[in-house]
Amino acid sequence: MKRIALSTLSLSLLGAASVAHAQSSVTLYGTIDTAITYVHNASGNQSLWSVGNASNGDLSGTRWGLKGQEDLGGGLKAIFQLENGFNPSTGALGQGSRLFGRQAFVGLESDQFGTVTLGRQYDPLVDMVQGITADNYFGSAFATPGDVDNYDNSSRTNNAVKYVSPVYSGLQVEGMYAFGGVAGQTGSGQTWSAAATYNNGPFSLAAGYFVADNPSVTGAQRTTWGGTSDGTFDGSLINLGYQTAKSINIARVAGQYVAGPFTFGLSYSNSQYKADAQSAFASTEKYNTGNGFLNYQATPAMLVGVGYTYTKSSGDTGASYNQVSVGADYNLSKRTDVYLVGAWTHASGDTLNADGTAVVGAQASVGSYGYGGTSSQELVSLGLRHKF
Repeated sequence: MKRIALSTLSLSLLGAASVAHAQSSVTLYGTIDTAITYVHNASGNQSLWSVGNASNGDLSGTRWGLKGQEDLGGGLKAIFQLENGFNPSTGALGQGSRLFGRQAFVGLESDQFGTVTLGRQYDPLVDMVQGITADNYFGSAFATPGDVDNYDNSSRTNNAVKYVSPVYSGLQVEGMYAFGGVAGQTGSGQTWSAAATYNNGPFSLAAGYFVADNPSVTGAQRTTWGGTSDGTFDGSLINLGYQTAKSINIARVAGQYVAGPFTFGLSYSNSQYKADAQSAFASTEKYNTGNGFLNYQATPAMLVGVGYTYTKSSGDTGASYNQVSVGADYNLSKRTDVYLVGAWTHASGDTLNADGTAVVGAQASVGSYGYGGTSSQELVSLGLRHKF
């Protein structure tokens, strides 16, 4: 990252000299991550070659951003962050064509009391749990099929107030509440979440819970997801038929242990897409997912890893998804790396079609890429990532 004094950025970035002297510093940063990707059974039994992935990237989503702080004295700081996501292959905006769709918030940070932020943000499960899962190292190819549990950060939350505590003897907690903004219906469209993490040398443990509400609509039935959180729908049929759910409830727990060059991790999640009278489906759909991974730091520059994910859905429909993932990442420098990731997934059982009106055969879809296949799918991605 490049740290730049705001006095040099005031006219070009903020356009107001009166604002420039009020800030201590601003950091301009970013990541560009793109790859040549091959998917077997990307749409039915059709194969696909592509450059880049419009929604998620591979190891990390492409972005640029600004973050800054002002020292207010007494261990208190004013902070902000604006982060834009885009598709490096086309230049198109990501996250629903939002200018700062990845993050946009302002807040206060205290050394003694913790941090409070307001705006569009990640939820506590992403902040606390995701960092000790395989997704932190190898991205979308290691994520839960369909990203039904937000393993790969598909969702962000608007109108959110978030608190993060200081670290107490390795323990840190976080809570978030997002206002639905519906007059006369305080809870309609709201999101709330809480999580905690504990780090003690080579061992890390984290757990949390997330609830997002889908507001009621005028008329007999919803047609899509519309809460303060984006939802966890990547375009595949794994959970797309449940986007009219009344709420999405996710519980996640993960652990990681580092032993020399080896890193071993396990995680479990329970995701529930709950129905009401305005949902297109009749009863709650549950997804239970177990993930495991093993990484090996072969050299200071080379990381290799393997992962396995099993997802079982039940309730409204029932399906099983098995996924095996492999990856290798090589650092050309401190800021530039090349990688090769691949995955195979197999599906069996039934799910809903895209609008939730009919039961269809389950489709395999690797991680959170969102390509709907047949009962099996294979993906290989060779990529280049640069951080600045």
